Amino acid sequence: MAMESELKDLNSKPPNGHTVTDHRPLLKSDSTVSSSADTIAEMEKKFAAYVRRDVYGTMGRGELPPKEKLLLGFALVTLLPIRVVLAFTVLLLYYLICRLCTLFSSPNRDEEQEDYAHMSGWRRTVIVSCGRALSRVMLFVFGFYWISESNFPSQSQEDKDQPEELGRPGVIISNHVSYLDILYHMSSSFPSFVAKRSVAKLPLVGLISKCLGCVYVQRESKSSDFKGVSAVVTDRIREAHQNKSAPLMMLFPEGTTTNGEYLLPFKTGGFLAKAPVHPVILRYHYQRFSPAWDSISGVRHVIFLLCQFVNYMEVIRLPVYHPSQQEMDDPKLFANNVRRLMATEGNLILSDIGLAEKRIYHAALNGNNSLPSVLHQKDE
Repeated sequence: MAMESELKDLNSKPPNGHTVTDHRPLLKSDSTVSSSADTIAEMEKKFAAYVRRDVYGTMGRGELPPKEKLLLGFALVTLLPIRVVLAFTVLLLYYLICRLCTLFSSPNRDEEQEDYAHMSGWRRTVIVSCGRALSRVMLFVFGFYWISESNFPSQSQEDKDQPEELGRPGVIISNHVSYLDILYHMSSSFPSFVAKRSVAKLPLVGLISKCLGCVYVQRESKSSDFKGVSAVVTDRIREAHQNKSAPLMMLFPEGTTTNGEYLLPFKTGGFLAKAPVHPVILRYHYQRFSPAWDSISGVRHVIFLLCQFVNYMEVIRLPVYHPSQQEMDDPKLFANNVRRLMATEGNLILSDIGLAEKRIYHAALNGNNSLPSVLHQKDE
């Protein structure tokens, strides 16, 4: 949901037929650097966190071996239509359940936010139970027949045996690899996400997002909207930490997706509440097509994913991270320590690049003639 505006930005300009070598200056912010020095190898090294390394190649447009073409062609006419019908059926079924449970019920309103996640009684129980079950069914439809889950005891976190009276975590912190991450977390803990405000108006998905308790943000806005949403998220995290009946928040602090091998810098929004966080690491193993949503269009990714007979997901749940007083006073330190812990336990590579660099990389791959305007905006 939160990735919708990002996809729009990354694909707002279609390829114009030029090759990457014709536009190598896009790969450098310094226009004086010679384009001949920017080889493909240098580009992939600089933007390694977004490079696809599967059989389908960069942007999913690589030359496929004959065996893969045969498997893909067979899946396109058999597996794909079956999965599309099943996925739509699951989505429609859950929408109808949400519609039934919210009849004659007004959403909880907080300024421009609204949600049904603060309902109580049988309505909330049905929404959560069915949401978790059907999210897992949806993953099954997508080929995730089994998911490897493990609780990984952290040896690098000091004082890990915290007393229970410190309370439950207010937020789940996860690395971001694909839109499939959202389905998994829905099936696991059914938390609230941060989503683009227009998601609330989408058919079917809009009502479901309100039942999830999503916090809506206008990502294109240059106003003080971010500050307002940040305050809402902080309040929701504190509420979840103090009240067991309140919905947990779910945040992807990297702000964008990677190829699953790297961990980008964390934004501090999820750490301002000074509440304990629950780090979760998602990994997708593959032999043919990578489920990571990095340098590939959404439509192409969905088609190839549905044409893959089996997909694999591994989940590593770290212990709840209780911040020290120093971390409470310094959200950036808090975020960095959690990030390093996740990188160590998940065997992920720390990277210093972010969403702006991802847009540069996508612009170069698409052969755009100018850098995305977002590079002149602060990526916070």
